[in-house]
Amino acid sequence: MRSDARQTKRHPHDDAPDTAAAFRRLTEMPHGPERDALRQELVKAWLPMAKRLASRFRNRGEALDDLRQVAALGLVKAVDRYDPERGSAFESYAVPTVTGEIKRHFRDHMWTLHVPRRVQDLRNRVRFARQELTQTVPGRAPTLVEIAEKAQLSVEDAAAGLEALDSFTALSLDAELPGSEDGYALRDAIGAPDPALDVVVDREAVKPRIAALPERERDILYMRFFGDMTQSRIAEQLGISQMHVSRLISRCCDRLREEVMQDAA
Repeated sequence: MRSDARQTKRHPHDDAPDTAAAFRRLTEMPHGPERDALRQELVKAWLPMAKRLASRFRNRGEALDDLRQVAALGLVKAVDRYDPERGSAFESYAVPTVTGEIKRHFRDHMWTLHVPRRVQDLRNRVRFARQELTQTVPGRAPTLVEIAEKAQLSVEDAAAGLEALDSFTALSLDAELPGSEDGYALRDAIGAPDPALDVVVDREAVKPRIAALPERERDILYMRFFGDMTQSRIAEQLGISQMHVSRLISRCCDRLREEVMQDAA
């Protein structure tokens, strides 16, 4: 009974045409309209197989019609590169060529973020493992350890594959954050350059020179520029005239500027 079942089981490409003789003629024909016509006939004859291969990749974020176009392109490449003198059937050469073209399309055009090839492979293994586990452990999401065991990966590799699942597509910066009721979007969570960064070098350059000033002059600069005190309040607190405070501030600033510029030169 089992033997009969094996005998009646159809190969996925049992309807493939017998084109061995046509391929031999193609390799012997010179370039020209007649050869181009035969080449087109061969592509047309094997196009159903290419469409079936494209259907295996449906529901992965790409339209089936686009996948069929990519598969057709891979088929054309297979027809052009196939050498019947090597002894292998065209199908054994065309299937990996078409499949590789489709996978290359996903790798080069479908990923929003650039992800290394190894991580892409981990993503596929993790995705299949999680799909299978979801059917066997209903009611909850499979754990990282379960996914790693199912995919025969280490926990670290399984985690990298799960992270890559979110790298295939990206949210718009205008997308609202989950649970947001006031239109708060991802763009609102992006920070802006700190204006204080522009003066970091200047602050570090002047810091040791301020420390070398006399104590009273340091106090005056601190009260004026860090305590935001007016010159009149500083003068009143120190018991000196406002004019004296003004001269001390100007003299200190000129001295610091000159020393910093000398070092920079």
